[in-house]
Amino acid sequence: MKEGQKLENYLVGGAVRDQLLGMPVAERDYVVVGATPQQMLALGFRLVGKDFPVFLHPTTHDEYALARTERKIGPGYTGFACYAAPDVTLEDDLARRDLTINAMAQTAAGQIIDPFGGQADLQHKILRHVSPAFVEDPVRILRVARFAARFKQLGFRVAQETMILMQNMVRQGEVNALVPERVWQEFTRALQEQDPQEFIVILRQCGALAILFPELDSLFGIPNPVQWHPEIDSGVHVLMVLMQAARLTTDPATRFAALVHDLGKGATPYASWPSHPGHEERGVGLIKQLAQRYLIPRNFQQLAELTSRYHTHCHRVMELNATTLVKTLENLDAFRRPDRFKQFLIACEADFRGRTGFEEKPYPQREFLQQAYETAAAVAIEPLLAQGFSGQKLGEKLHQQRVAAIKKFHPSQVAE
Repeated sequence: MKEGQKLENYLVGGAVRDQLLGMPVAERDYVVVGATPQQMLALGFRLVGKDFPVFLHPTTHDEYALARTERKIGPGYTGFACYAAPDVTLEDDLARRDLTINAMAQTAAGQIIDPFGGQADLQHKILRHVSPAFVEDPVRILRVARFAARFKQLGFRVAQETMILMQNMVRQGEVNALVPERVWQEFTRALQEQDPQEFIVILRQCGALAILFPELDSLFGIPNPVQWHPEIDSGVHVLMVLMQAARLTTDPATRFAALVHDLGKGATPYASWPSHPGHEERGVGLIKQLAQRYLIPRNFQQLAELTSRYHTHCHRVMELNATTLVKTLENLDAFRRPDRFKQFLIACEADFRGRTGFEEKPYPQREFLQQAYETAAAVAIEPLLAQGFSGQKLGEKLHQQRVAAIKKFHPSQVAE
């Protein structure tokens, strides 16, 4: 590249795909062909890539990566050697990408460069791998599942030959090489897609769910009482719950809590089927196990544990006496963490609606418990402090007054 010469650069990946789909473009990434790192730096670009040359544009701050190829040298998603040099062509760079719909480029004049049939797959709504090199990176299994969750409402499906490749990768143990941080990163991204339940569906179809999330996989085939769960299957139920959670909130922590609220049913003794006594507390232990394995953030874990332990309390809140109701609110830490309490209520509503025939039914328990909380939270602590109460005595007195307030709150609906 001579001084003053313009970069041979192309818009690539998701920006091209989303433009063709008529969707808003969140970020723009570019590939630069025929340049060296020194030339990029001389033009004012700032180097940010650690594993391969990626630069930020001096004014737009868009990412510009030098065209590169990858060669498999070890197991897992980190076992690659990258080669970035002026002799790497645009097609070489696009060939290393995961799906055909992500392997297109666009010139500054708007011309689409599509060597692998991405436009046709967009038209036919197919998620298809670019090349046999797909099998070299197990993260691609998670990415395919995530794109399936993103584009399900548009009618996209995973190509049969791609699903076969994914199944082979699972059988060959590639998924076992995934590091926890990367699995959780893709999982949380998937939780924020339009149809996060499809992420679970695709992982189960290829066999990866049983390896990565056995606590979820074990729910499939376990029955529930038909009078409460017309869908019967516990695995089907949690998928429906996640679907309802996605309708109610965009918050990934709440969606996660909804998804894992029934993990305890996977450990119910066979003799108890289709009932699941004690599944709430059993689920807490499994959530802790899952959180430890994937280094799940504390706020996700705590909300999930509370939802597992107390979701049935919420469902039968109108049967609880005032003392139990206040104790439940205290155990939920609702008075100190009102925002998390609201997340809990949403997860419980998703659980209620995540059943065949219940999708549009009203769930008055959510509003009732919210009003009960507001009634109890309105009890002022200042008069008790003025009376000299402190420590344990203060807590006991505050509890008593909250119970008294709840007894006045819709007394016909709150048991004595």
